[in-house]
This record gives sequence, structure tokens and C-alpha cells, in this order.
Amino acid sequence: MKQLADYVLSIPDFPEPGIIFRDVTSILQDADGLALAVDSLRDMVKDLDFDVIVGPESRGFIFGVPVAYAEHKSFVPVRKKGKLPRETIFAKYDLEYGSAEIEIHKDAIKPGQRVVIVDDLMATGGTVKAMIKLIEQLGGEVVKICFVMELEGLKGRDHLKGYDVETAIVYGGK
Repeated sequence: MKQLADYVLSIPDFPEPGIIFRDVTSILQDADGLALAVDSLRDMVKDLDFDVIVGPESRGFIFGVPVAYAEHKSFVPVRKKGKLPRETIFAKYDLEYGSAEIEIHKDAIKPGQRVVIVDDLMATGGTVKAMIKLIEQLGGEVVKICFVMELEGLKGRDHLKGYDVETAIVYGGK
């Protein structure tokens, strides 16, 4: 039987020389790969007491929604600034080249709710750190952060110290 990592295509020298791009879409394009990814994420939360799953646009939606559905939990989207229709709060964070802003509906997380964050990839950890800030600002408690893949060489875990972080696949490089 194939492992989840077997479904990930690695593309050398993309987007620039020396980088190996780990393509999550190859997991999605195979029913068995998708099932393995969702099952891996579900295994990470199987004995956990939590109320809601939060996922960032857009691949966090892809992986977070099926986990929320299977675990009979609600799902809260975090989106790029300007995309949500009701009152929001936002956080700014740094990217490799510049900055970005994400937002969440102001009423999406209730005080005391126990939150799991689900996303496809942990790189530098900047997006998730900004999400944690938003969740905690609304009174939520982040009890677990789950990723399909991690690029260990980018040291994203350094920004997430004190949080329970788990990944299905860990790649040693960038």
C-alpha cells in the first residue's frame, strides 16, 4: 500500500533554482491520496476534545472541511482581507517578499472554544501565527495545529512554540 508521501510530486527548481516544490495537488488528484491525507489529519485529532476547525484560504479549506465534516465539527474560514462579507478582525503578517493580511468573522469563534487549525503546508509559520492571534483575540484556545506537509528547513515550528503541532509528512529541506 502506498504512503501519503508517495502521492506528492516533487518539482525541482520551482519557483527558482535550488528549490524543490512539493505539490499538494497531486494528493488531491488521486482518490486514495486524498483519503490518506484526510485520514491522517483525522488521526491527529481522534482523541482530542475540540469544538471547531479553522482553515486558511484556500488549501486549508480543502483539507479542513472534510475533517470537520467527518468529526461532526464546524468549520471557520480565514480569508485574505476584503473577502468576508460581515464584520471581521484582521492580522497582518510577513511574507518572504512583503506582507499580507488575513481576516476572520468577528463572531466566528466564541470565547472558550477549543480550536484546531488545519492547513496543507507549514513553511515559515507566518500565516498560522497570524491565525492564532485572531483566534485568541476572539477568546478561542488553539489546542492543535495539523498540517499535511512541513518544510522543516524553513523553521516554521520556531514561530509556533507552545502549541501542539503535528504533520503527516516532514521534508528536511526548504
